[in-house]
Amino acid sequence: MSDVVLVAGAWLGAWAWDEVAAELRDAGHGVHPLTLTGLAEKRDVQPSGQQAHVRDVVREVERLGLRDVVLVGHSYAGVPVGQAAERIGGRLRRVVFVDANVPVDGESFLSGWPSEDVRRAIDDHGGYWPPPGQEDCAGQGLTDEQIARFLGGSTPHPGVTLTEPARLSGSLGDLPATYVKCLLDGEEPPPAAAGPLRGGRWEPVRLDTGHWPMFSQPRELARVLHAAAGRP
Repeated sequence: MSDVVLVAGAWLGAWAWDEVAAELRDAGHGVHPLTLTGLAEKRDVQPSGQQAHVRDVVREVERLGLRDVVLVGHSYAGVPVGQAAERIGGRLRRVVFVDANVPVDGESFLSGWPSEDVRRAIDDHGGYWPPPGQEDCAGQGLTDEQIARFLGGSTPHPGVTLTEPARLSGSLGDLPATYVKCLLDGEEPPPAAAGPLRGGRWEPVRLDTGHWPMFSQPRELARVLHAAAGRP
């Protein structure tokens, strides 16, 4: 069995993985949900930028002495997790992107998509991207109870982590990876993932759910991660 490090996207912390983590532990994996600096229980610490989140992931792997590691990044967290996957070298077994952005050298999370509303929201809220509202959860396969849990636990996301560019020294497509596309949030992965998926080292997986599968389909997502952990 592998050690699985779980990193949720914007506004979320380690708590978001509770149901998925329980399923993976039952399957025999070592499971290590991680809260990034500036979020959830770490919200009182302002990160210096996106690279602080990359360091969060790398340091957790090193602190725990993990090897044969499966790094999982959801949504925004795909950007720091993808960079961390490159930096942990031989400790990496596989990286899994869950309906995620993937890093592009020299580009930020907000590069490449209409982001003016996000940038304006960050400016209007003291440098933080405010959590979504009820309307943002519509059509994402979430029950009212799941929406309440998601929104109730969300915290503002530090804007500096969204605007700092990624730093990669090699080709992300050379890493062993799985890309999980959640179909209720659109059927196509982001353009930056299209090339690596065509390259043959990345395995595509599709889930018939919305952008937050750790809430809407935790058991199904855990099965996908269990299968990914078994890939060479």
